[in-house]
Amino acid sequence: MDPTPAQPQSHHASHDREIESLAEFDEVVSARGTLAHYRVQAVDLTARTDALMSVDTTGSVFLGCPMDPEAAARVRAAGALVFPPIPGLPFDPYRALVYSPDDLYTSLDEGYEATPDALAYAWFQQTKADGDVFASMLRAIHDDAVSDAVDELLAGARVVGVMGGHAMARGTDAYAGAARLGRELTRAGFTVATGGGPGAMEAANLGAYAAPYGDRMLDEALRVLAKAPSFTPSITDWARAAFEVRERWPQGGASVGIPTWFYGHEPPNAFAAHIAKYFANATREDGLLARSNAGVVFLPGAAGTVQEIFDNATPNYYESRGEPTPMVLVDRAHWTERLPAWPLLTSLAAGRPMERRVTLVDRIEEAPEALKRLGG
Repeated sequence: MDPTPAQPQSHHASHDREIESLAEFDEVVSARGTLAHYRVQAVDLTARTDALMSVDTTGSVFLGCPMDPEAAARVRAAGALVFPPIPGLPFDPYRALVYSPDDLYTSLDEGYEATPDALAYAWFQQTKADGDVFASMLRAIHDDAVSDAVDELLAGARVVGVMGGHAMARGTDAYAGAARLGRELTRAGFTVATGGGPGAMEAANLGAYAAPYGDRMLDEALRVLAKAPSFTPSITDWARAAFEVRERWPQGGASVGIPTWFYGHEPPNAFAAHIAKYFANATREDGLLARSNAGVVFLPGAAGTVQEIFDNATPNYYESRGEPTPMVLVDRAHWTERLPAWPLLTSLAAGRPMERRVTLVDRIEEAPEALKRLGG
């Protein structure tokens, strides 16, 4: 088995008019001598005044690019549209890339409350309450930029979604099983995508992170994490334990987390290398499931996971995204007795193409093989 996980790739070929870094800016100016009709996104251009004063910027758009006032005036006069940076925000609404754990957890040494993640949630709570149309516009721009970034990141990847509850505690057999699931899926060449939060989501991202290492590493990491079983009462301690694992084993495998500030009490986990965090939960939910093109594994969860099962079942039922994608539900007792979603799902699927793409297994260890059997 190849222990090297599939790495999501940035995909600029289909976005050859987008510039998302200073290196790309310099390359375009040098090779083509024009910025006409380009989109330059969240690139600091304060040191590129000479270039901006000399090249054609007809029809170009600058999204949140700091630049010298003289240069900004010149490119506007030449026909460019300039969306200036917004001061005082704890996030960049025009960001060109998804987040990393370090992006969201900067200043964790001062406590979680000092991190960009916590500050963005506090801003969201304040602006959501006052109904400011400008703030809602900034949230929408941010979420659209994140969607664009994650689409580029996952282009060509075989993505398996792993859904499950946030209450699954570190140190439990269920958490360890979810981590082994993420590891096996990654080793099989899939890109694991989760809701990006704690519990089952973190465990699956941890497993993907552990994929390049020997099996002993995951056992040791689980012991480290068990010191802080839950993000309550202290998100700071919970996150610090994750960063301790990352520091001891810094070359982890890549996976994706897609969390939301809508559930601000649930912090993002630090094991997803790529974090597409949204303000709008509906956009996040649909985007996570739509991008899981190789299937979804549903671990035991509560209301959120039940919602995700039927959010995923709907396009499979109507075949609105083409061929139905595999759905694997884990834990027969949970999905037939405690929360009997399975009987309803199979009733919906009966006689339709999706019928052959849904299955129920007892144990997490059975999920990877079930996914392959269903065509994931």
